[in-house]
Amino acid sequence: MPSVNLPNPDRSITPYRLTGEPIPFVKHRASDFNRIAYAAAHVVADPLASNDPWLTPAIDWDTTLKFRHRLWDLGLGVAEAMDTAQRGMGLGWAEAQELIRRAQAEARTRDDALIAYGAGTDHLMPGPDVTIDQIIKAYEEQVGFVEAQGGRVILMASRALAAAAKSPDDYARVYGHILSQVQQPVVMHWLGEMFDPALQGYWGSIDHDRAMDVCLDVIATHADKVDGIKISLLSAEKEIAMRRRLPASVKMYTGDDFNYAELIAGDDQGYSHALLGIFDAIAPAASAALAALGKGDEKNFFTLLEPTVPLSRHIFAAPTRFYKTGVVFLAYLNGLQDHFQMIGGQQSTRSVQHLAELFRLADQARVLGDPELAVKRMNAVLNVNSVLA
Repeated sequence: MPSVNLPNPDRSITPYRLTGEPIPFVKHRASDFNRIAYAAAHVVADPLASNDPWLTPAIDWDTTLKFRHRLWDLGLGVAEAMDTAQRGMGLGWAEAQELIRRAQAEARTRDDALIAYGAGTDHLMPGPDVTIDQIIKAYEEQVGFVEAQGGRVILMASRALAAAAKSPDDYARVYGHILSQVQQPVVMHWLGEMFDPALQGYWGSIDHDRAMDVCLDVIATHADKVDGIKISLLSAEKEIAMRRRLPASVKMYTGDDFNYAELIAGDDQGYSHALLGIFDAIAPAASAALAALGKGDEKNFFTLLEPTVPLSRHIFAAPTRFYKTGVVFLAYLNGLQDHFQMIGGQQSTRSVQHLAELFRLADQARVLGDPELAVKRMNAVLNVNSVLA
């Protein structure tokens, strides 16, 4: 196996010899799995566009859409235009609409394309004068757009609602209004403040247990319009507690990028499906593990998936909102895009030390598909950052 000189926390640089035998890319269909699994997919920037990267997104549409087909080939669904696609951190509503249009067109070319789209209020800037009626109207615009394209909705959390709500009743009013109108059941999305500080106090309380009560009341009232809920609180205990209180018809989609293996496997009282950003980065491993679980081979499921958990915990380490950088870096190392650039210049949000440790953990998780290429590209990043490689 090849080796690469990597920086250490004490500022020394020492050789690291790769040891992981890559998990091969093996095609699967969603029907091979006994869990529903969405990967929240990233977008690929266009590095040669003439634009202001911090202000104007430039997207390489061909490579972005090719990556969606890769996920579908592995049997995974695509959670589109979500926070992994830098929604609200470089990807605005105008670009999201184009992404949704293009992705839905690609999905129509296949008979196995599971896809759902984020709809929220990110085109409405939070502010002291924003009203609940304006928030409802903003949700209606985005939900209406997704449904007009023939898409299924993932109902995203709203920064504007978090800022404007005076009580849990405001959440009940907004969600009740939108859920009463949707054409087909939606996946609700509770994104914790560790992913987006502007969402602190969502559902009317900074206490997650009290917030959960409010969310569960909304779901129970509109259970026929809710396919499931994704929660991203990075707490297995809270997810399990909520999962056990859901109506029987409503699924739990884990958004816990720290504890997903155990949550997907489940216990004698139930299990979680998946809607995860980390599945973008570890797609072949996730697919192989889910296929093993679908065959009843829980031991192999954990053998394949558990080594990815330390990698995921590193990628999603605080400040968690910068996890997208690690996801895109892995796509670059694996040859799924030709550069390590991101819209909004977000490739700069993680240090060289962080990227070096990510490389080590990715190798140990067996998710570097071509070790020789990964080493070559790691060296390129180290050289650009004036680190002796």
